[in-house]
Amino acid sequence: MAKVFKTARRVFAGRYESLNEIREFIAEAAQEAQFDSQSIYAMQLAVDEACCNIIDHAYGGEDRGWIDCQVDVRSDGLLVTLIDQGKSFDPEQVPPPQIGKPLKEVKPRGVGLYLIKKMVDKMEYHSVAGQGNVMRLFKRKR
Repeated sequence: MAKVFKTARRVFAGRYESLNEIREFIAEAAQEAQFDSQSIYAMQLAVDEACCNIIDHAYGGEDRGWIDCQVDVRSDGLLVTLIDQGKSFDPEQVPPPQIGKPLKEVKPRGVGLYLIKKMVDKMEYHSVAGQGNVMRLFKRKR
């Protein structure tokens, strides 16, 4: 079992202008976990995309809810937990992106979940009645 060195939690407004604050929050924790700059960027990108999905898909637009973000600095890496109260979804039902097709044939959306999974070592998602939607993103320390 990994040891948790530090836990930090903040609640952000579900709007795009909150994304900079969220990225900074993630970077601070990742630096504390002694991540290199490439790993910090990957975690920021994954969390940024997850938060955009919360705003766009779970809430259906800005200012319709909150994003609860908890970061655990652990002995084996960084765990980010995002909780929202929006519409849930089944990640297994999201079709894979159209990688390799010419750009003019590719839909401008549909790569977010794929990108998140590529940037982190583990992604979990579930919805809990009365608690909301919970996404956990874990990145190992390299």
